[in-house]
Amino acid sequence: QSCTATPRSPSSAPTGDASRRIFTLKVPALSSAPRGSGQPPQARAGPPGRHPAGCRVPFPVQGRRWLELDGAQQKAYVMRLLDGLEVVNRDKRLKVARAILYLAQGVFGDCDNEGDVLHWSRHNSFLLYQLGTFTAFLELLNMEIDNSQACSSALRKPAISLADSTELRVLLSVMYLMVENIRVEQEADPPEWKTCRETFRMELSFPVHTEEPFALLLFTMVTKFCSGHAPHFPMKKVLLLLWKVLLFTLGGFEALQAMKVRKREELGLPPLPEDSIQVMRSMRAASPPTYSIELMEQQQQKRGHRSRRPLVKQDSLDIYNERDPFKNDEAGVDEEENDDVDSGIEGELDLMERDAIIPAMPAQRPPIERVSFPKGLPWAPKVRQKDIEHFLEASRNKFIGFTLGQDTETLIGLPRPIHESVKTLKQHKYVSISDVQIKNEEELEKCPMSLGEEEVQETPCEILYRAMLYNLPQYMIALLKILLAAAPTSKAKTDSINILADVLPEEMPITVLQSMKLGIDVNRHKEIIVKSISALLLLLLKHFKLNHIYQFEYVSQHLVFANCIPLILKFFNQNIMSYITAKNSISVLDYPHCTVYDLPELTAESLEAGDNNQFCWRNLFSCINLLRILNKLTKWKHSRTMMLVVFKSAPILKRALKVKQAMMQLYVLKLLKIQTKYLGRQWRKSNMKTMSAIYQKVRHRMNDDWAYGNDIDARPWDFQAEECTLRANIEAFNSRRYDKPQDSEFAPVDNCLQSVLGQRLELPEDFHYSYELWLEREVFSQPIRWEELLHYQ
Repeated sequence: QSCTATPRSPSSAPTGDASRRIFTLKVPALSSAPRGSGQPPQARAGPPGRHPAGCRVPFPVQGRRWLELDGAQQKAYVMRLLDGLEVVNRDKRLKVARAILYLAQGVFGDCDNEGDVLHWSRHNSFLLYQLGTFTAFLELLNMEIDNSQACSSALRKPAISLADSTELRVLLSVMYLMVENIRVEQEADPPEWKTCRETFRMELSFPVHTEEPFALLLFTMVTKFCSGHAPHFPMKKVLLLLWKVLLFTLGGFEALQAMKVRKREELGLPPLPEDSIQVMRSMRAASPPTYSIELMEQQQQKRGHRSRRPLVKQDSLDIYNERDPFKNDEAGVDEEENDDVDSGIEGELDLMERDAIIPAMPAQRPPIERVSFPKGLPWAPKVRQKDIEHFLEASRNKFIGFTLGQDTETLIGLPRPIHESVKTLKQHKYVSISDVQIKNEEELEKCPMSLGEEEVQETPCEILYRAMLYNLPQYMIALLKILLAAAPTSKAKTDSINILADVLPEEMPITVLQSMKLGIDVNRHKEIIVKSISALLLLLLKHFKLNHIYQFEYVSQHLVFANCIPLILKFFNQNIMSYITAKNSISVLDYPHCTVYDLPELTAESLEAGDNNQFCWRNLFSCINLLRILNKLTKWKHSRTMMLVVFKSAPILKRALKVKQAMMQLYVLKLLKIQTKYLGRQWRKSNMKTMSAIYQKVRHRMNDDWAYGNDIDARPWDFQAEECTLRANIEAFNSRRYDKPQDSEFAPVDNCLQSVLGQRLELPEDFHYSYELWLEREVFSQPIRWEELLHYQ
């Protein structure tokens, strides 16, 4: 089995389960590997002057280690390898590609520790890019995608295994390593590396030789896989590479925040009230609420020995108090739970309660010091223009008896308290970039001639959207299909797609130990797929929303049409605590650890024990991303909020509050807040602890009666009209901006009778059969309205 390993660490997504079989690959070691390198003798040995890929090594590097070569010698060696990619023989090309993969993996045969492997992997990635390796591999990737022989061979096989995608996995692993190593910035990077990084980003964002960005090629691979035409494609590697390419070309969340601040300045909008990333990093997790089932058990246990307790004054609802407002005193009484009863699910939280604060994003950062905030709420309240208009409309109807439409300045006839309320609302008024974009779009639709052509900035996001536009529904459906197949709650069906093509070996395991290893591999494989899809969908949504609101709405609407909302709810309808504390990894087999240390003997007991991590960052990251996607899809959309209610999401989301991580809890509470008004008084009454958490953690919208259910926007008969109006606006935007050649509404009209009658009109072949019927129906039976004709003249 081939090795296509790439770096794995707790904070970055692993890219190849085959790193566990690293020792079966012959690598082009320039000399014997040092002692303790972890390589077996057959991997170290090689004839002098030739490496296992079969290419003759340039003379200056014979018998020397890669680490001892100077820059010129390393370049000469890489150039010789790149020449080997030009040969016709497929097997020779694969050997050379594996040799380049060995360089990209950090020449681990010459390294003594993990730090050296990662250092040389990074160094070699820049060297490979500077010598044109990425372009060469891109050509090979295109060849493999169009390889009809491999596709037909895979279609004929009853079971697809690792052997069917060997070439693709080697190519994708090298490309992933190059993208990831070049993407990540470090302070010690030399100036030429920084220049190299920007050039690479431009090359991936603004394609020169092809008409489409590199990300579109990967999207095409995803749709081809889901359509069943190429079942051997290694989807995990494709999705990971696609995610990292989008992260590199579009920018991560911090870059997005900076772009948002810059765009607000350009539009003349006031600055953001706070940095949302910093606020979430400093939030503390709350104790989860208890369930009605647990309460019943508690009451049964308490029924025999009731004890009177003194009443205790309720704490201030402040999340930043030294005491946790969600935990009662030992003598306190809560409307939902009694502290001296420990439920089974509560016991699972003991591991996670040891850390008061968990970093919001699963990236390796130094531990964040606890910030002492003043008493108060974490978010500044916001008010929309629409909220002020609704408030004034209700006030005028009450005190005057008529309204003034969208006029928010005239306050004549209204009492003094209303004046002060309007002043307070205007102080907290927030105008989003989306509001400005919608207003501009309305003006362009209304006055297309006078306003002229719109200037569209050629950003990487704009180029990607234009390239994805016509096949975007297929891309979204394909991603959700794979997400469904990888979800832990999904049951294997005969018609579902096989996402295990790049994890199952040719020969199935025969021992218990091999079966356990394969089971862990399969679960880890699915987790990585969920992580990459959730991350790239969230990136796309956030960047499209900043670029133009209707681009975001177009993607959102197709996700909703493809049943994304019930799919995410189905994902969370499991024991979420066990998913987040899952241990589907074997630390001693992780790259680069397995390449520089001797492997201990694996036993069934050691595999069952797993690693020492209390929880799985990968799964926590996936859960937060999926919750954020659900928030993006449902925010300010009453029809989609009602979908949450119809699918009974409240108990599912409430179970997710069991995870004591502040960021995850925040997005769960947001989803509960938007549907609270539809859940009824009894639900609110029996979930007061959750209501308190929403009040403390989620941003307040003034005049938003989320806790009472008197919203004037919540009319059920408006739901369908809301989606139809949105769809019409999206189509008008796409047509105006991207269908210019086909738009003939404002094209010059030919007024010459002779030329108009002289034009040849293409008629359908069967027109002469129904010609007389058409004349009778369309000409003779239609009365001529002479008055209208004369009027138009």
